[in-house]
Amino acid sequence: MMIKYRMFKRKMNKTILPEAGREFSIMPFWFWNDELDEREIVRQIEDFEQHGVYGFVIHPRMGLPRQLGWMSPALLDFYQIAIAEAARRDMKVILYDEGMYPSGSSCGQVVAANPEFQCRCLAMAEVPEDGGFTLNPGENLVAMTVRSNGSRMAVFDRKLDSVIRGIHFIGDGPDEDTPPAGDILNPAAADKFVELVYDGFAARFKKYFGNTIIGIFTDEPSITGRAFSPGVVPGTTGILPEINRILGYDFTPHLPALWFDTEPDAEMHRAAYHRALLIRLEETYYSKLHQWCEKHHLPLMGHPEGPDHIGALRYFDTPGQDLVWRWVLPDTPSALEGQQSTQAKCSSSAMVHLGRRRNLNEYCGAYGHEFTWEEMNWLSSWCLVRGVNQLVPHAFYYSVRGPRKDERPPDVGPNSPWWNRYRNYADSCRRLCWLNTDCCQICRVAIIGGSYELPWHAAEWCFQHQYDFNYLEERHLYDDAEITAAGIRLREMHYQIIIADGKLSAQAEAALSPLGGRLLHFNKEKFTIPEHCPPTVRPDRPAAALRARHLVKSGCHWFMLFNEEAPELEVKITLPAAGDIQEFDPEKDVFTPVNPALPLHFAAHQLRVFVAAGADNF
Repeated sequence: MMIKYRMFKRKMNKTILPEAGREFSIMPFWFWNDELDEREIVRQIEDFEQHGVYGFVIHPRMGLPRQLGWMSPALLDFYQIAIAEAARRDMKVILYDEGMYPSGSSCGQVVAANPEFQCRCLAMAEVPEDGGFTLNPGENLVAMTVRSNGSRMAVFDRKLDSVIRGIHFIGDGPDEDTPPAGDILNPAAADKFVELVYDGFAARFKKYFGNTIIGIFTDEPSITGRAFSPGVVPGTTGILPEINRILGYDFTPHLPALWFDTEPDAEMHRAAYHRALLIRLEETYYSKLHQWCEKHHLPLMGHPEGPDHIGALRYFDTPGQDLVWRWVLPDTPSALEGQQSTQAKCSSSAMVHLGRRRNLNEYCGAYGHEFTWEEMNWLSSWCLVRGVNQLVPHAFYYSVRGPRKDERPPDVGPNSPWWNRYRNYADSCRRLCWLNTDCCQICRVAIIGGSYELPWHAAEWCFQHQYDFNYLEERHLYDDAEITAAGIRLREMHYQIIIADGKLSAQAEAALSPLGGRLLHFNKEKFTIPEHCPPTVRPDRPAAALRARHLVKSGCHWFMLFNEEAPELEVKITLPAAGDIQEFDPEKDVFTPVNPALPLHFAAHQLRVFVAAGADNF
């Protein structure tokens, strides 16, 4: 028998929960990529609403006519139409901060304002024995140093031949403009970007901030943009003193390692340099955007360039990541293995540990015309069971005329073959995002990660053995975590087991020393978690494909279980909660009683949600 939501809540004698509201709607990138028309903008917004899509990210895209330049009054007039229509319909808008991407250049306007703001790099040259070396105009000497073989070399900075993707076709396309990339390691260049874009948005749309406009999205800012110069290293004028400050030692003797693998410990020094660059980027770029958004009471959204760049997410009000280029796929090792497999847990862990309310994942981008309805459903479930609570589909196309159809395909919305059944999918995603918000995650395991590198081997083991976990950025160990013999407490989380997957820094080892036996070093060949720390759920047999998430929300225990692989799965599961068990169907918004004594059947790639109102059994 099916029980409507409110009936179930009355039966459990709990406060009736509100309907998952429009704020939890999926928020697709809406590619504005052709001649724009007021009536067509309004028509498409109405179409979104009718299909359960109650918001969108305005994303100017390749194919716009040249008279609609980036941040031009003419283009912003169309923004006004879309924003006003969204306000009228109680829909939400996110502003995208670039034309087109990566963020930070204002479609070339940063460099146009000052040519010295062009992206820069470090280059090197061998210095002859007579010491003769001359810099070219526009080059600045960084250091003279000596290689391990005794030869001398000069390191200097210069402009980098680097661009971003533009919003206009060259002719009829598909080739596009390539505006010059700005130097976002230069604080003055980043200030100019904020002035041109963020101040520009505020001047025009400030009255919508915090109501209809719910955030600004910055997209994978890149230190080098899309660079074409071989043999160079990311950097900028004056970068070496900043690297020395961040690393705490003089990096000058190790500069040759940036170019030559034969230098002692080259890989280690190279990693240290790039890690320091990314921390410098926090100071020159992310912190500026964060401060602006905080001042204007508007969340900063989006995602960094790397799928495991958890350090940069501390500057986001809605930390995010990006599933793109078929890098994560069902029924392949990519779902659990490699750098990309960490990204959903990266954003959701940052949300938990930074005290944010939402986290997002862009998904489906450039998955190709072969992309299927089943793959899209799998990707959203992959994100949701890992704690994502704002889904950003890439993308809904304003137009698929001519070459637009083939620009980072596919359209996963109005121009897709599944648009006529999209409403149920959108409703399901909205309710599951609601479930993942304003809740308490029951999770006793943390995996230590670096600010710009998250391990995946231990994560794979935890997923396959139904241990939910969060990534704990190492900086929390020194900043705000409470570490005792009982575990680690950070905000509302209490981690009883902490896993180190790889070598920890000496500083991290010292910080974790009170843990004693609660600190486990991962060994793939023989690893187990002590019995005093139970898994999220207990299957009656090994179920490596089963993912599990346990939440407490409004007095009820919720369990999100996902068969992540194609073979069907039948397993009896012990849930750590007492009382009647109901299954929640997020698509139909109904509850059905479940007999916990019977095995559960999971179809291929099926996500199921169970809820119990009784006290937990821990």
